[in-house]
Amino acid sequence: MTAEDFARRRAVRPAEPVATMGVRGALRKSTFGLVNLGPGRHEQEIRHDIEMVRRNFGGLRQVTVVNPKGGAGKTMAVLLLAMTFGQRRGGYVLAWDNNETQGTLGMRAQQDFHSRTVRDLLRDLDHFRGAHGRVGDLSQYVRAQGEGMFDVLASDESATAGEMLTAMAFADIREIVSRFYKLIFVDTGNNVRAENWQAAIDATDQLVVTMSARNDSAETAARMLDYLEQQGLHRLVRQAVTVVSMPPSRRDLDIPAIERHFQARTRTVLLAPYERLIDSGEPLRYNALSSQSRRAWLKIAAAVAEGL
Repeated sequence: MTAEDFARRRAVRPAEPVATMGVRGALRKSTFGLVNLGPGRHEQEIRHDIEMVRRNFGGLRQVTVVNPKGGAGKTMAVLLLAMTFGQRRGGYVLAWDNNETQGTLGMRAQQDFHSRTVRDLLRDLDHFRGAHGRVGDLSQYVRAQGEGMFDVLASDESATAGEMLTAMAFADIREIVSRFYKLIFVDTGNNVRAENWQAAIDATDQLVVTMSARNDSAETAARMLDYLEQQGLHRLVRQAVTVVSMPPSRRDLDIPAIERHFQARTRTVLLAPYERLIDSGEPLRYNALSSQSRRAWLKIAAAVAEGL
């Protein structure tokens, strides 16, 4: 007998799946396991999506959320994706507002003991040069999200800020945060010509295109994809995940036309249900979201994970 023989004991047949949700789960619990029909299709899908989100991506990955039109749901998508991955993976997730001017990610996130932003981190870059800087030091610049199990790096929240961020500034910040996080979600601004917007695209592993379910929002996204293809980024576009945020009512909306166009250009198109909390403008809490929203964003997160 060898150590390898001893180790093989772990490669036994996995236990039969047990239903924990719905009628099947209730029946198993009420009969103390005597009746076990196994998980139904809905529960199997949820388990599959969770496994996709939890899988090992083999290193740092960056997800960039884009649409040059304001109000297209970029910030909410970044927060909800970071929340979902943070909840299911247990941390090491960063939501970063890379807006070229004033962004709102920090406003929609939970507040922390400080209100520092990316500008403060840029000012203090020397603290992290070389081998300097620990995760405890970085906590002075990112905002912990508690139950969300992720952190936020806010953009400058002053409307009278100085110069716009450069490509070098983006690279410097990314080099620092990449030491402490395995997964980075980048919120972008509305100017595709801005240096930091283009730098974010160059560092992207998975593109997420967001839009509200309106023709103007969808057309702006489509023109942005044209621009990216003209820059030679055909593969990034083809592998993108498209997220369409739904309003309270679908009246007078041509959702099928939007789906057809982006299904032909990107890897998948998924609909995000209307959520009153998102519409309120208040800071988001994962546990305050409806079960429908949590399920929808888990499915979106699984689609994103598939591309990582």
